[in-house]
Amino acid sequence: MDLTQAWKVVNRVLKPERYEHTVRVVETAVQLAEQYNADTHKAQVASILHDYAKYRDREEMRRWIESDKRLPKDLLTYHHELWHGPVGALLAEKELGVRDSDILSAIACHTTGKKHMKRLDKIVFLADYIEPGRKFPGVEEVRETAAQDLDKACMQASRNTIQFLLSKSQTVYPDTFHTYNELIQRVKKNEMEGKK
Repeated sequence: MDLTQAWKVVNRVLKPERYEHTVRVVETAVQLAEQYNADTHKAQVASILHDYAKYRDREEMRRWIESDKRLPKDLLTYHHELWHGPVGALLAEKELGVRDSDILSAIACHTTGKKHMKRLDKIVFLADYIEPGRKFPGVEEVRETAAQDLDKACMQASRNTIQFLLSKSQTVYPDTFHTYNELIQRVKKNEMEGKK
């Protein structure tokens, strides 16, 4: 997808503060893509569109989740804030003609993460978490780690999210646990191999 066209689309559908967030996510994603040898164009498109469905009507999103076979139905039993990623990927394909499976995957899992994340998934997930406008406990540690280790930074981000949700007695979507579990195993394995 053409970047100018993508920016025009999100400028129409996002509130000004969310648009500014998106600008920062894109800048962060490009830095991470360059650092970790990922496709910068795909990182830009996925980041520009990551919140495409953020302000869609909740009932519309519910209908998409109920009617489209590709969307997990268990989403409906979790907080509606999680819906805009998977629904946004679906709508980017249906409404905007995005066909690249890497871009669609990164949009879909940018909030929760998932099992077997590819490099682009991790970059968009992490860029959304650490963009410079984010200010919450633990984000500085993740920013520092992101400069050294993509997997470890994503693990820390998912760990922090889980801890935050538990502290608020909120449910945790299973993909977030899967992300953490897979990445903590990979990080520990890499640390063990580094000590050999």
